[in-house]
Amino acid sequence: MPWQRCAETVVNRAAELFRSQVLLLNAGGVIAASSKPGLEGIAFELLEGKELKVAFRIPCCLQDTPAELVVSEIPGEEIISPRLAQVLMELVIDEILNDQHPPDEREMKNRFIHDLVHGAIEDEETIINNAELLGLDLTPPRAVILLDASTYILGNNNADRSGANGQAQRRAQYIVDTIINFFHLPNDLICAYLGNGEIGVLKASDSQNLAAWADGWDSTPSSTSSWADLAALKRAADALLDRLPNGSGKHISIGIGRYHPGLHGLAHSYADAGMALSLGRRFHQEKRIHCLDELGIAAFVGLSDEQTKIELAAHLLSPLDDEPELLETMKTFFAEDCCSSVSASRLCIHRNTLSYRLDKVTSLTGLDPRCFDDAVQIRLALLLRNLTNHPAN
Repeated sequence: MPWQRCAETVVNRAAELFRSQVLLLNAGGVIAASSKPGLEGIAFELLEGKELKVAFRIPCCLQDTPAELVVSEIPGEEIISPRLAQVLMELVIDEILNDQHPPDEREMKNRFIHDLVHGAIEDEETIINNAELLGLDLTPPRAVILLDASTYILGNNNADRSGANGQAQRRAQYIVDTIINFFHLPNDLICAYLGNGEIGVLKASDSQNLAAWADGWDSTPSSTSSWADLAALKRAADALLDRLPNGSGKHISIGIGRYHPGLHGLAHSYADAGMALSLGRRFHQEKRIHCLDELGIAAFVGLSDEQTKIELAAHLLSPLDDEPELLETMKTFFAEDCCSSVSASRLCIHRNTLSYRLDKVTSLTGLDPRCFDDAVQIRLALLLRNLTNHPAN
């Protein structure tokens, strides 16, 4: 902001505050700005005691240039002490001078990504325009990897959860830079410090950008399954933990979000990652990487979103979609309180055949029906699947 414009802004703000005429004098005593037009360039001594009665004079400094504010008498108003007036104007000047420094590009990116993943920007055209202005490419399909690095970034400074202090910002940027260097390609991901010790990674989650962690598995975010890219993303997150700065990695937990289509899908992916992180730290403290499909019973108990529970149930049972015999076996097994002999009798099969089917369920889903926690997950998934297929009238 040019000095003259800054001076005019200060004078106008002071005039509003004191409800009086205000002048700003330069070091030579000449009026540089005035709330009453036409006085600029006149020596103040020509007006003092004649056209203007002074209430108080406040020395100040604008952009390293000495100046002085002159406030005329305030007729009919409560008397303000010169000291109080000076303190008020110091606050006003500080605010104006701070406002003239626009946030840098990094801060603007952080703020934009924060608003985007929190669903604060509803208009897609606004999202696209802002992303283009900041040089961010939102065209690739992306999923959110959420890092909770609050212990490392904020330390014991619990009073400043925004992380606005210098040390917190430096630590946050250190981790952001490490993440960007780890993934190599600048267009592969968008990384931002979201505040409160959280770092969000908008990771490109198509097959090309996940190839290094795919392990022969083809990621296809455009498919009907929103869980398709999780395996590779989890491998990438695990490798990332080993590359984080010394002393920081052990204090960091990661939540993995599913891919959701569309620009607003990033907010859904962030919500997935945040919920996985929250529940994972509470129920699986031994782990540092958390994902909805690995939370076990905690996911069905802790998730508040009914649709996510239904989608999780469908995902867990998806390997059995083409195995109606196994699905019927599981329903019977649970209906008979997991009793093998009774279940086999009811199904009219040998107990060895039942054991073979249960083993096949385990190999396909990764869940063992003879293990209590796994059995509960399968049972809840079957119930949700049944509710979805046969909704109440």
